[in-house]
Amino acid sequence: MSDRIFGGFGIVIAAIYIWQAWLTPESFMSDPIGPKTFPIIVGVILAVASLVIVLMPDAEPDWPQAKSLAEIAVSACLLFAYAYFLPVLGFVIATMIAAGFLSWRLGAPALKAAIAGVCISVGIYVVFHLVLGLHLATGPLGI
Repeated sequence: MSDRIFGGFGIVIAAIYIWQAWLTPESFMSDPIGPKTFPIIVGVILAVASLVIVLMPDAEPDWPQAKSLAEIAVSACLLFAYAYFLPVLGFVIATMIAAGFLSWRLGAPALKAAIAGVCISVGIYVVFHLVLGLHLATGPLGI
């Protein structure tokens, strides 16, 4: 039953997403495909996947214990805090903290999680900012 509820929510979200994409105004200087096409394709894929979940649900799942749900909630709060503090701390510092914490919660020892946070943060910064030239949030250190 929970799969069907989840699939139903997915269909509703897909319908709203496609509707909002359809309302996107056309620019007088747009490519032949237009700005609506990709969001509509994503919405259709979401709708089809959700319909498959509704029509072919799995057996009733075993839900996690309260402790696991609390850890999921803490991780979700961390991601909201990451989005909030990203412009304040900058990409490198905010990502370092978030990746280190999530690595720790996924089972890495504290020191290895901290090292993973540094490596993930610096690695993503090098690839996206230095190699690809994308602008990332700068913090108090200018990076």
